[in-house]
Amino acid sequence: MTSKTSSVPYTSLPSHPDSYPQNVIVLSYYHRPPNHILRRCLLFTTAILLLSAAVYLLYPSDPAIQLSRIKLNHIRVNSSPELTLDVSFSLTIKVENRDFFSLDYDSLVVSVGYRGRELGFVNSKGGKIRARRSSYVDARLDLNGLEVIKDVFYLIQDLARGVIIFDTDTQVKGDLGLLLFKIPINGRVSCQVFVNTNNQTVEHQDCYPQ
Repeated sequence: MTSKTSSVPYTSLPSHPDSYPQNVIVLSYYHRPPNHILRRCLLFTTAILLLSAAVYLLYPSDPAIQLSRIKLNHIRVNSSPELTLDVSFSLTIKVENRDFFSLDYDSLVVSVGYRGRELGFVNSKGGKIRARRSSYVDARLDLNGLEVIKDVFYLIQDLARGVIIFDTDTQVKGDLGLLLFKIPINGRVSCQVFVNTNNQTVEHQDCYPQ
């Protein structure tokens, strides 16, 4: 039986090592951070995100108010004994509670004006709106014998054109029940109502919150 021998080639070390240039690279030892430090950072980041989300969701906001419907009951211009105006509106106001807590509103006030001057207002009773819900409030505004002598020139122009523009302002005030605290809130919306005097209807309205 014959045996096989294997040889590994190698190169002998130089007899004079100083004759060859040598470069030495020192590597720093990598210390892996402990697991408890990573865990603390993760918990801290999660807590900050949860706190930010809670503040965003629970921060109180004013209710959203919308003039859902407005109906002209009648409009009449009286010339004797002096120039006066009779007008009647029926309105439906939508009050939306956008918060996660109930809303107790004390009153809802709707005022009507002409050419920047308030003609009259109606005050509706208060109520309660549950969280993330809406409520519809009906109101009727009757204005009789309004003196418009200061605006007679504009009124004659509007009557000749067949359209009178009224200004409506709706405001709701109340408290938001946040745990044991009561936070005052205030919502408001203003509209321009275009009334056709020929067929006594509302042509359209332009509203914007304030």
